[in-house]
Amino acid sequence: MTARLLLLLVLVVPQAEEIGWSARGKEGAVAAGGAGSVAAGIEILKAGGNAADAAVATILALSVTDHTQFCFGGEVPILVFEAKRGEVEAVSGMGEAPKLATREHFEARGGIPARGLEPAAVPATLGACTTTLARYGTMSLEQVVAPTLRLLDRDPSSWRADLARTLRRLVDAEKAAAGDRPAKIRAVSEYFYRGPIARELEAWMKENGGLIRYEDMAAHETRIEKPVSVDYRGLQVLKCGPWTQGPYLLESLRLLEGFDLKAMGHNSADTIHVTVEAMKLALSDRDVHYGDPRFVDVPIDTLLSKAYADLRRPLIDMKKASLVQRPGDPRGMKALLGEAQTRKGLGGKPNDTTTCVVADRWGNVVAATPSGWSGVVAGASGIWLGTRLQSFNTWKGHPNCIEPGKRPRITLTPTIVLKGGKPVAAVSVAGGDGQDQVTLQVLLNHFEFGLAPDAAMTAPRFMTHHFTGSFRQTPPDLGDLRLQSDVSEKVFEDLRARGHDVSPTRAPVWHPVMVSIDPATGEKHAAGDPKARRHAAAY
Repeated sequence: MTARLLLLLVLVVPQAEEIGWSARGKEGAVAAGGAGSVAAGIEILKAGGNAADAAVATILALSVTDHTQFCFGGEVPILVFEAKRGEVEAVSGMGEAPKLATREHFEARGGIPARGLEPAAVPATLGACTTTLARYGTMSLEQVVAPTLRLLDRDPSSWRADLARTLRRLVDAEKAAAGDRPAKIRAVSEYFYRGPIARELEAWMKENGGLIRYEDMAAHETRIEKPVSVDYRGLQVLKCGPWTQGPYLLESLRLLEGFDLKAMGHNSADTIHVTVEAMKLALSDRDVHYGDPRFVDVPIDTLLSKAYADLRRPLIDMKKASLVQRPGDPRGMKALLGEAQTRKGLGGKPNDTTTCVVADRWGNVVAATPSGWSGVVAGASGIWLGTRLQSFNTWKGHPNCIEPGKRPRITLTPTIVLKGGKPVAAVSVAGGDGQDQVTLQVLLNHFEFGLAPDAAMTAPRFMTHHFTGSFRQTPPDLGDLRLQSDVSEKVFEDLRARGHDVSPTRAPVWHPVMVSIDPATGEKHAAGDPKARRHAAAY
């Protein structure tokens, strides 16, 4: 950027303290976690960058503003709608298990730890960001990382100063590389995964008892994948594949398609009951069938088919809550799997995540769910590492059993919605296993019940723990239902009468953000739940 442009940006880009939780505009919009990350995305949009450029800037800034929920050494699945091609692609920003991370290794240690160095997967954030920037963006890494470097330089404590130094090394690698813009950005990824930083990370790992080696870093590849999707009442809802939990939201929509939710009424006892019961069925399929499709055969087409939903839907009793886990049999096309073993593990505390959705003036849209926590700083690199291997299990024969080179089945699950081939909404939610429970409610709030994004963010929400947890396989709490306390007591009483173990909560039920787009006018409405400290801006 030129000095003149930087001065102009200082004058026109909102500062973090000026950013609220709901905004409208025709040019561009960003909704995310910390206000400083939203400011970073808006800065890049106003400087002429597109949604991909702004999303990468936002994600990088989130590793500072939201560093207890997302780290630079973590992961970030990304969905991108590119207007030029008119399609959505998934950027598989999830690292693999190192070669030393075998089932036998962790069984001997009593299970996969929840914290520390051993449960670190190969860092995926940098690869996801460079892939997104090179494939869909227009700017250099030097341009989009500038807001993050300013955030780091404001507080030069040890890890921040070290991370700033690492990021500047990556910028130097970009500058030194030959070729066009994408080639220079790919050189950044080479420097990180197959160059000096990978060598330094291996040396530090060996010295400190970690499992990641140079060959694990060198083997990492950020894949571009076709998302999975279903059509729901004229909408195409798109998610990442079954290496995430995302497809179970689509199965839930298939089940709900057979009910007249609008006639039941928004947040009525009937609507809450049927939504929870549909999610229970879809979650049980998630727990039994999902895993990295590069390693296991996941019958995803059948799981998301209308025929399978028609088999499963009669299991929903409108007068009675289910108190058992009931996975289905998609291979045998049966409503119930029969004697399926719904296992449970040691249990671990659900860990938080953060959020990012961006839309630009050209019709491009990005939704991402960055995460990574509870790890350690990799020495002088300043790179915090995550602990995502705890989302694997050690159950031999299970689709999500840990295996070298495999991705864990993660909770991170961005969403893009199209209508007539054009994007009308993007959603990201922080909240572990609750992410798609909240996404489902946000989509129903907006598309079934006509709530604008700000109202969809602040409407009372609910969730269940009727599933095997994704963090060290926490045992299910069968029949559990958490409901925000501003729902009427009559609804609580009705749900209890159906057998739900209902408890009120004043805290926000996880942390959503959303951008809706009017395809006729191009107006964008960005919003995040203010009680959950989400932020949004548009212009």
